[in-house]
Amino acid sequence: MPAVAAAIFNNRNEILLQKRRDVNKWGIVSGHVEFGESIQDAILREIKEELNVSAKIIRFIGVYSAPESQTYFYGKDVVQYVTSYFQLELTEDFIPDFTNDETLQLKFFPVEEIPKELALMNANWLTDALCSTDKVFIR
Repeated sequence: MPAVAAAIFNNRNEILLQKRRDVNKWGIVSGHVEFGESIQDAILREIKEELNVSAKIIRFIGVYSAPESQTYFYGKDVVQYVTSYFQLELTEDFIPDFTNDETLQLKFFPVEEIPKELALMNANWLTDALCSTDKVFIR
């Protein structure tokens, strides 16, 4: 199933994490690609839905399909995602106490202070996002 995810940094090089309502854990903003939607449109829509702000795409980081980081269990259903991962820049400030059906909390974290207990993500999510080359990762 196609999915998208976003690395968003502020001007202090802190990364934005979302405390997800569904798993009650911190993670990067992510979501499904809807039928008829491009991956670029999907990530911009997810930002709007989950942060209530607009953003612009800075670069494509890579695609992640490894079963160990992309397989999710929803009751009796099992889904393996193929996630397109982008770096984005917010074009407006989000409301610090914003919440909705998917978001419990939003917070920028210094990269050395990221919570230990994260939602399921590829082990390379942060190092790939911090990579300063134009390399595209396939994991």
